[in-house]
Amino acid sequence: MTKTFAGLRTLAATLTAAGVLLASGSAWATTTVRMAPNGDLKTLDPSFNTVYITRNHGYMVFDTLFAQDSKGEIRPQMVDTWTKSDDGKKWSFTLRDGLQFNDGAPVTAADCVASIERWAKKDTLGRLMIKAGAKLNVVNDKTFELTLDNDFGLVLAALSKPSGMPLFIMPKRLADTDPNVPITEMVGSGPFLFKKDEWVPGNKVVYVKNPNYKPRAEPADGLAGGKVAKVDRVEWVYIPDANTAAAALQNGEIDMIESVTPDFLPVLEGNSEVNLIPSLASQGMVVPNFLHPPFDNAKARQAMYHVIDQAAFVSAVGYGGKYRTEYCGSMYTCSSPFATDAGAAPYKKPDFEKAKQLLKEAGYKNEKVVILYPTDNVNGPANLVLAQALQKAGFNVDLQAMDWASVAARRLKKDAPDNGGWNIFLTHGGYFDASTPVTNPWLSAPCGNGLPGWPCDEELDKLRAQWIAEGDPAKSKELAAKIQERAYESVPYVMWGEFKPVIATRGLKNTDLMKVGIPVMWNVEK
Repeated sequence: MTKTFAGLRTLAATLTAAGVLLASGSAWATTTVRMAPNGDLKTLDPSFNTVYITRNHGYMVFDTLFAQDSKGEIRPQMVDTWTKSDDGKKWSFTLRDGLQFNDGAPVTAADCVASIERWAKKDTLGRLMIKAGAKLNVVNDKTFELTLDNDFGLVLAALSKPSGMPLFIMPKRLADTDPNVPITEMVGSGPFLFKKDEWVPGNKVVYVKNPNYKPRAEPADGLAGGKVAKVDRVEWVYIPDANTAAAALQNGEIDMIESVTPDFLPVLEGNSEVNLIPSLASQGMVVPNFLHPPFDNAKARQAMYHVIDQAAFVSAVGYGGKYRTEYCGSMYTCSSPFATDAGAAPYKKPDFEKAKQLLKEAGYKNEKVVILYPTDNVNGPANLVLAQALQKAGFNVDLQAMDWASVAARRLKKDAPDNGGWNIFLTHGGYFDASTPVTNPWLSAPCGNGLPGWPCDEELDKLRAQWIAEGDPAKSKELAAKIQERAYESVPYVMWGEFKPVIATRGLKNTDLMKVGIPVMWNVEK
């Protein structure tokens, strides 16, 4: 495609009118990095929901006990040393020296225990750990213990979970908050400090270097290692128009776009000053609401799989060539160790007649199917493809347009679709989220979960429990395939394709860490 961009003067006038540009002066210092995020930050509490922009905010402000490096290996982060009993049911963790919150208070074992307990009530892996009889005990200011009644081989995997709902450490007084009530006071343990006094929802989020943060000594690798803040200030500038964001990057008004709208990839590829960073593969997901008709019936959910043409969906959002997978039948990203086609065969090509048959068998009564359609999100065009495909199969579709922040808030509602609720929303899961049976959010959600859509299948719960307890790698892979086969029957979500989101930077150095798909700002230089 060909795009002609306005000159710098015109662009500056446009951005100033939109409230994007800052006044001249110290704010333009070379130690300020300005990024256009993929949405507007509305929820600050990273233990409240799984929205990626809130997760990204969490990584700016908080730190983790363990972290995964670029190879997926688990490394200590806030933890210095740890021990495990021979039977794996008793663990002891000791924090490293010098850990402080950004208000200057020391990070203690009591803070860690309270943070784990709050997180575990919301996160899927945390819930599984509780189900295994997890109990936490403070030994002294720097050491705490974890004991388990039953086998749970995923302790470190849970404590180092990189996405979805990572375990971020916050002060005990905040972690004691009801997990269903979002925290708004941001006293963090991480490399940056949130400037609430400069936060303008719908416009700008500001972070500054945390002077009390003590990085690890080893080099940064993935999400692990030394988180050294080499810039003084980071600003997230919300620019919902992709054209304006691309022009701002090319003209130096911003330094980074978190997720480039695919239509603009050819434009940015032609600019030698722009660095494009494809991340690990992400998986598109259609999430149905199990609480209300028609998707309280598995056959209606199966009908959706029969309208999916992955090429059409991924093409609609604009990913092509090296930025897409032509077809992936695996609910674990196709580049992951557990990738399998088990159960996928009936759904490889669209079959609208089969979809109509299943819809009839589900007892569909022409209820409106409310799709939450974010117009400012990279997945937005896929909603239009889905709406058209569902209509062709006989669904009565109600496509409701809004911004992504509104989708993130509304999808938490359990009300009926005709009373402010919903039936479907589209999202995508990054590599870390979609690569195993217990990190893939909607595949791993047990009955009684709090995940939007509220999927429940007791057979999946049983298979997942077997997978968690299995210690043999070959048998784990077999069980993962059985989990997928069952998921294609019960349909906790519908996969619509696989692609690689792209981060774009200009004038920044040391950005390789962003290949994990999270716009981490430590070690970045300008």
